[in-house]
Amino acid sequence: MKTTKLMKLACTGMLLSCLPAQADWSSTVTVASDYMFNGVSQTRNDPALQASLDYAANQGIYLGAWTSNVDFGGETEQELDFYAGQFRQLSEAWTLDYGIAYYTYLGDSSSSDFNYPEVWAKLGYTWGWGVTEFNGWYSWDYFGYGGSHVIGMLAHTFTLAENHAIRINVDTSNSLDGDRWLWNGNEKSFVHYRIAYQTSWKGFQFELAAEDTTLDRNTADERIVASVS
Repeated sequence: MKTTKLMKLACTGMLLSCLPAQADWSSTVTVASDYMFNGVSQTRNDPALQASLDYAANQGIYLGAWTSNVDFGGETEQELDFYAGQFRQLSEAWTLDYGIAYYTYLGDSSSSDFNYPEVWAKLGYTWGWGVTEFNGWYSWDYFGYGGSHVIGMLAHTFTLAENHAIRINVDTSNSLDGDRWLWNGNEKSFVHYRIAYQTSWKGFQFELAAEDTTLDRNTADERIVASVS
């Protein structure tokens, strides 16, 4: 079943890459050594094959879909997300990106129980030492458990040279309803640390990241994650 899902996703990726080149449409196919989501592996420390399709409209408005294989230990094997947002250039230095996403999960009849919505806002500031980001996400039904959840992130990208950058981010995930969602049985929040080297070559994007969390679990411990898009 897992092999079949990966083959279907691979075919989807190849179809996306063969779409006619148009200014308003774009697609990306990514191979990663792990699918990390806020510092927690969604594939039980296994590799992931991912694809996206995006449309950019006027005034910075965009919408798209993104998919990846997942492994939650049951029959849920695929994630398919839909999102829409707007990117605005507030000034020469400041940018704002905000929108809404809906995460869906496929595999068996109960996989949809994990579906949930999320809104986000990302504020960026460009200055002499790179780009600093102040990002936040909020869900009122995290992973379908009916609890509120918020993520806050501080990130900075240093440009080393053309096509070479280092991105550092620290984020915290917080359950606002501990009776509905907890990590490790009793933790309402945790911190995630990540540093990544990013480069590009002939249309390919490469990233090598080291990350860790304050969680005590084997799907959220220290690791190196590599990806190519």
